[in-house]
Amino acid sequence: MTSIYLSSDNPRWIPKTEADLQTAIDEGLFEENHHLDLKKAPNSKGDNKELARDLASFAIDGGTLVIGVQENKGSRTFELTPQPLNGLPEKVDQVARMIPDPPLTVIAEEISAAADDGTGYLVVHIPASPVAPHMVDNRYFGRGDKTKYQMGDAEVVALHTRRRNSEADTLALLRKEMDEDPLPDIGSQSHFFLVAQPTAARRDVCLPITGAQDWNLHLHTLIKRIQENQKLRDALSNMGFSPDLGDAHQGHRRARGVARSSAGLRSDRTYAPEGRWGDEDVIEVQVFENGGLRLFMSRLSDGLSAHHTPGDDAEQVLFDAAAVIPTRHMLELTRLVSEEVGYHGNWALAVGANRLRGRRRHTGQSLLASNHLYSDDTYEESTGATLAELRDAPGTVTSRLLGPLLRSLGSEEVFAKALNAEE
Repeated sequence: MTSIYLSSDNPRWIPKTEADLQTAIDEGLFEENHHLDLKKAPNSKGDNKELARDLASFAIDGGTLVIGVQENKGSRTFELTPQPLNGLPEKVDQVARMIPDPPLTVIAEEISAAADDGTGYLVVHIPASPVAPHMVDNRYFGRGDKTKYQMGDAEVVALHTRRRNSEADTLALLRKEMDEDPLPDIGSQSHFFLVAQPTAARRDVCLPITGAQDWNLHLHTLIKRIQENQKLRDALSNMGFSPDLGDAHQGHRRARGVARSSAGLRSDRTYAPEGRWGDEDVIEVQVFENGGLRLFMSRLSDGLSAHHTPGDDAEQVLFDAAAVIPTRHMLELTRLVSEEVGYHGNWALAVGANRLRGRRRHTGQSLLASNHLYSDDTYEESTGATLAELRDAPGTVTSRLLGPLLRSLGSEEVFAKALNAEE
């Protein structure tokens, strides 16, 4: 269960039972503040709008809403008012996804009442959103010391500026990876890159993974879990692509981290072809002590003739699945790593591709041939994501990262399930 921030004196409190909530009331720990609000369950359209405004206001800095604890205005004390739990988590989730713009992803945790009568309490955690501020009824809301307020234009502009600066920093990390392409002058294929970086983690947050003696087996196990994840496979309509994370079978120690790569990359990231067909098809996953994850995949395009057979002189066509599938897999790896090392903060994410100009989409995932030639030589896009989004709405994050590319290629609808907020 995620902790509740009560105050600087009680920054991490984790209620598990009704008795924990009553103890917090008895000891005077509950006080509505910048990070905490207490509510009854919504039961009307007006209540849903009010809840949406509360969620949007918390999304600036993060906070918690406890449903089922109410303030007695007369005595200025709090009391337990257990609410029917049937359908309540789903209602809160629906409000968060459908009313604020852009949608929110929250974490809702139930605490049953001791009476065991179907009532209880809902602890709703709203992570600090990397795409804040969020709008409700064409207005932006922030959180003051004790309550929400409508934000002024200057504050909204400042938040958007802060977000653009953060995205620029993430794109700088991406461009560094693209500049260090291990196959810069090899072949003609388009290459794909992904960067994931925690925004507020210790510099050694991933040391329990990268510093372990069995790190290579550990990464292999995490990749295997991704490949066997049926929910993820359903979201991708059981589509596959080669090379995938499973082809990254060689373990390497790297500067400040570790990596798994396919044949063709040495431990110093120099290219070493073995003279076999498909040597140019390389994939690599890196995990760094500071929590950073990186993906390099060299087969975003390939030379295919009119009969779909490889050939050196054939037209290079782009594989849109080669962007969607690795992105979804890496988002899942990011989630697994985040939860394993106990990092619950936000992530900065970016994807990039090169050698794109004049290339069109391969028709393998569509019944319609593409005649649209891509007009830029590179593609870059960045976003932020909460752990809640990585767990519950990875399709939304994927859409933010790849939507412009897929729309330019005319294939966004082909991957509707993989880009869907609700899977």
